[in-house]
Amino acid sequence: RMRRSDEAKRWFSEAEWDLESARILHESRRYNSSAFLCQQSAEKCAKALLYSVGESPFGHSVLELLERFGEASGKDLSELRSLAAELDRHYIPARYPNAIPSGSPHEYYDQIVSQRALQYAARILDYARRHLA
Repeated sequence: RMRRSDEAKRWFSEAEWDLESARILHESRRYNSSAFLCQQSAEKCAKALLYSVGESPFGHSVLELLERFGEASGKDLSELRSLAAELDRHYIPARYPNAIPSGSPHEYYDQIVSQRALQYAARILDYARRHLA
């Protein structure tokens, strides 16, 4: 049976990988895919935090996962709430045409939105890196 710290490390490692992949997509001007991978990175990061305190990491909402971690750990995560909520907004609309009124998701994403998603995901990973150290 894997120790919870090992499982947390596995999830955090994948979160770092996703964030680096998001940066590559951003540089290639694939802004919607970059924003989605930022959400994925933060989600895996939040799951790593939950594993670190022995909680089960079910769900896809970064905000909800971080709130559950906050409750389980007694930590104040208010600084991350708006970042998590913003990243959660990229979970479906960044990928599916029927999540937006017309056109395709890639037409709705630009460098500014993608850059902000990268910054927000990086801040959540920085928080987790300090906690998991």
